[in-house]
Amino acid sequence: MIPAAFNYHRPDTIEGAVKLINEFGDEARVVAGGHSLIPMMKLRMTGLSHLVDLQGIGGLKGISVDGDTITIGAMTTQHELIVHKQLSSRAPIIAEAALQIADPQVRYVGTIGGNVANGDPGNDMPGLMQCLDAIYSLQGPSGQRSVPARTFYEAAYFTEREEDEILTSISFQATGGGYAYEKQKRKIGDYATAAAGVLIEKDGDKCSAASIALTNLADTPIYCEAAVAALVGTALDPGDVGAAVKAAVDASDPSEDNRGPIEFKKHIAGVVIRCAIERAIERA
Repeated sequence: MIPAAFNYHRPDTIEGAVKLINEFGDEARVVAGGHSLIPMMKLRMTGLSHLVDLQGIGGLKGISVDGDTITIGAMTTQHELIVHKQLSSRAPIIAEAALQIADPQVRYVGTIGGNVANGDPGNDMPGLMQCLDAIYSLQGPSGQRSVPARTFYEAAYFTEREEDEILTSISFQATGGGYAYEKQKRKIGDYATAAAGVLIEKDGDKCSAASIALTNLADTPIYCEAAVAALVGTALDPGDVGAAVKAAVDASDPSEDNRGPIEFKKHIAGVVIRCAIERAIERA
């Protein structure tokens, strides 16, 4: 289908983009990669009069590694995440997850900011950012503010970002130890039926730190505090892993849809979480 008529804007500064969406209010939307918004416009599932394209804003692009702090501009593409050697060295779980998003054509255009900002529970990066304990930087008419990824998501497609704010960048600390992003999907390019991001650090024979987050197993990504608590301080024996898997599955709250009933999704969640934890342990 063809979208309804709209006005196209391509600002070259963040301030210019904020001014446009503040001026036009509910009639305006920003577009990053466009893989969520454009199909909805073509199906006329959303009506808007002004489209604000962020592609012309150079300040929203790029990857910076300053000591242990990694900052990624919101308009950085999934492909750029995959090929950036320093990022792959300091936080390899990013490239592992990005390689499982859609297909190469989508990854060349789709951006990390677009993936995390709209609150789609099926997107891979929101859960991964919770696993990394990332911080989102937002800019609006009142200036800049920061929001932790673990508190950003409120419900499906509802976040702490105000309508007149733009997500500008994402920052987190470089990772050490083992990592894994495990994803089960019906076919290549599909959203996950269930996915899990896991980080494991060891001190000698014991787990000194862990992080576990789930994708598409509730209306929002889930950071699994109980599963983390089940691993930290243990020897990561099969019983410890089993306890963490159970805690993570218990934290999930999937809904029945065309990917399967709740019982099936819970089963798949257990398999995916166990695989991710065991692979992270092997790499630790």
